[in-house]
Parts: sequence; C-alpha cells; structure tokens
Amino acid sequence: MQLLDLLIIAAYLVAVIAAGAWFGRRQSSTAQYFLAGQNVPWWAISASIVATETSTITFISVPGLAYARGGNFTFLQLVFGYLLGRVVISLVFMPAYFKGSLVTVYELLNERFGAKVKALAASLFVMMRTIADGIRLLLTAIVLGAVYRAFSPTANIAQVIDLSVIIIGLVMIVFTFYGGMEAVVWIEVAQLGIYIAGALGAAIVIAQKIPGGFSAAIAVGSAMHKFQVLDFTLDFTRSYVFWSGVIGGCFLTMSTHGTDQYLVQRYLCTNSPRQAAKALLASGAVVLAQFIGFLFIGVLLFAFYRPDINGYMPSDQVFPDFITRNLPTGLSGLVVAAIFAAAMSSSLNSIAATFVADLYSPVVRNRGDKHYLKVSHVVTIVAGIAQIGVGLLMHGQKRSALDAALAVASLINGPILGVFMLGAFKRGGPVSAFAGMSAGIIVVMTVWLGTHIAWPWYTVIGSLTTLAIGSALSAARTLEHPA
Repeated sequence: MQLLDLLIIAAYLVAVIAAGAWFGRRQSSTAQYFLAGQNVPWWAISASIVATETSTITFISVPGLAYARGGNFTFLQLVFGYLLGRVVISLVFMPAYFKGSLVTVYELLNERFGAKVKALAASLFVMMRTIADGIRLLLTAIVLGAVYRAFSPTANIAQVIDLSVIIIGLVMIVFTFYGGMEAVVWIEVAQLGIYIAGALGAAIVIAQKIPGGFSAAIAVGSAMHKFQVLDFTLDFTRSYVFWSGVIGGCFLTMSTHGTDQYLVQRYLCTNSPRQAAKALLASGAVVLAQFIGFLFIGVLLFAFYRPDINGYMPSDQVFPDFITRNLPTGLSGLVVAAIFAAAMSSSLNSIAATFVADLYSPVVRNRGDKHYLKVSHVVTIVAGIAQIGVGLLMHGQKRSALDAALAVASLINGPILGVFMLGAFKRGGPVSAFAGMSAGIIVVMTVWLGTHIAWPWYTVIGSLTTLAIGSALSAARTLEHPA
C-alpha cells in the first residue's frame, strides 16, 4: 500500500464524520433523530438493510468460508433460510409495525404483555447488539492491522489492532451522535456502492494474478469441491447443512429482521407497510447475489494461495492479506475503505432509541422532548464506548468471527422471537410471556454451553421453547381460572 491508499482511507473516515455533521442540522426532535421523519424512500431503506447485513464480518469471513480447509458454498443454505424468513416477516409482522406511532418494535410487547416483558426484550436487545457490534469493530481493526503490517513488518500488530478498535469506534460514535438515524441510513446507501465496487475490483485483480485466470480458478475450485451448495446430512452439530440452514436461517431472520430494533427501525423510517415490505424483499435478492459473490472471492483466494500445497492461514486473515499485499495503489485503499464502510452500519441509534423509549421514559416520565433527545445523545456515547470495550476484550479469541457474531445473535433473538409469536397467536398474558421468555433463555444457554448443537438451531430452540412454555402456562392458568 502507498500514500494514496492511506489518503483514500482517511478521506472516507473524514467524509463519514462530515456527513454526520451535515445531517445533524435537522436532528431537533426524537422523532427525527430516531425515525428520520418517516420520509426515506423504500430503495434507500433496502440498500440500508443490505449494508446492515454486510458487516466487516461478512466482507472478511464469508470469503474465508470458501477458502478454508474443506470450505465450499454450503453457507448459501443459510441464505435460503434468510429469504424465507423475509417472506414470513412481510406477511405476518410488517402490518403491525405501522399500527399507531411506534418508535421501537418492543412497544408492541407492551401493548400485549405489559412493561416488564417489554423491558426484558429491550434489555436483551441492548446487550446482544453491543456484543455483536463489538465483534464487528474488532474485525475491521484486524484489517487495519494488516494494512499497518505492510508498512512496518516488525510492529506490534496486537497494539495496532487495539488502537484501531478505539479509532473506528470513536468515528462511529461521532457521526451517529450528530446525524441520528437519517445519517446512518444514507451513509449506508453510499457504503453499499463503495464495498460492492471494492469487492468487484478485488475479484478482478485476484483472477488476473492466478495462472490461467478465472477459468483456472474455477477448475481448482471444482477439483476441491468448493462449489457444493446443498448438503442434506441430518447433523445437528453442523452449521451449514440444508436443515439447519433453511430452518435455522428462517428463524434467525424472523428474529433479526422481524423483532430486532436494529432492522425494524429502518422499516419505520418509511411511511407504510407496503413500502417497508418492498424494501425488505428487494434486499433479499441483493443479499443472495452478494453472498454468492463473496464466496466466489474465497474460491479465487484459494486458487491464488493454494493453501492445500503451501499451507493454510486463518480464514479471517486471508482476504486482508491479499488486499494489503497484492492490490494496486488506489484500489487497495478503496477496498480497505469498503471494509470500513461495512463496519460503519451503526447500531448506536437503535440502542439509544430502545433505551430511551422502552427503559428510560417509562420510569422518568413527563419530561420534554428535548430532555429525551439529550439522553439519547448520552446513550449513544455510552453504547459506543461499550462496543469498543467488547472489541478489545474479544481480541485474541480463535473462533471464526462470523460464527461468534451469529451465535450471539441466535442466543438472544430466539426468546425474543418466541414472545412475539405468543403475541401473534394471542397466547397468554404477562406472566406466561415472562416465564416462557426466561425458560427460552435458560434452555438455549444450556444448549450453547453444554452441547455441540450448531448455532443456527439456537434461535429455533429459544423461540419454540418460549412459545411452548408460555402457551402451556397460559392453558394451565385458564384451567385454574375458567371464564
């Protein structure tokens, strides 16, 4: 990498902060700060959803899945589940989001089950999102560490990564603090174009550097069975087989895109369920094409490095290594900026909205909107610092970052989805919902810590346990106290 590359990266980070300041001119109320005035077009929301899903974890880890020893395209089975989950959300959940004036999705739980259940779901969201996005920060910092290594091979990379976590986290705090949700959405629209251009440019360069080009890479990939998509093995300990992919992926998407404030808040920035559903379904097509592209990059990296001959490097490091050592000046900086772009899908505004609307305002009542806006700013800063802390603590763990982030999401989102299902099926009241949710958390944590069951099943187990226990308690209470 050359000076031009570093200037491109620095210019991108400065532009993100400047965009936050520009959008900050209109952030005079909590409605504008959290929902962007509900006038964002559906196509921008669709791009924002894709950018939100395409974190640095995706950019780095998905190519690594195809590159890794025994790696292939079976990850796409999970994406098929993602598509199915989107259809369910559009048909079942979406109309409820636009009944009344919601700020967060958890307000629906308040209407059905009361304040305690809502507070539990909101608290779980804040905790899960803080951990998951701390991991996102760490992966981005690993890329910056690889960039620095290209300039100074003897540098202490661990220290560089820790410092990078802090710098990137601070940039995210600043632009979210000033620009609110409107800045987050429109920056994500720009980010989508940046990282798609960067990924395409990187793929072209990798193919050109492989002896024999793209056709040779396809031949190598075919010989190593890299293009296998379907695996119908019934093995609950494997993440990427058909059953865990389609069923687990569907339930995971129903939870992350249907009951998670991080995504639902984007739908609420439109003005109708029709526009929101259009944005969600369109994003599914883009996400499928995108994951196929990232997996192809992994095959290209395998054909370039030939780890079956020369030895494997950690899967999360192979793409950053190529970017910093082999891309031409200018394009290298663009791709690293694209990886930063994927990391800048900030959840801080969603965390602030959830804390203020679901946890703070029910306790501290009858304050003016200006007061709640100030509290939102404070929460944005605190949540950002917490995510930086998670990134620093997670540094050094050996598990795939993609698996770690998705596992965290699956652990928490399952019980939350379960309580929404109780509401949709009109089962039980506050006691049944709270008990079912608590049981779901206990069971899924036990499965995580005490078994080898793969993470895509965590959401299924957590949600169905919550639904079953809540329904059973509801039926028992009805028998004890018949109408």
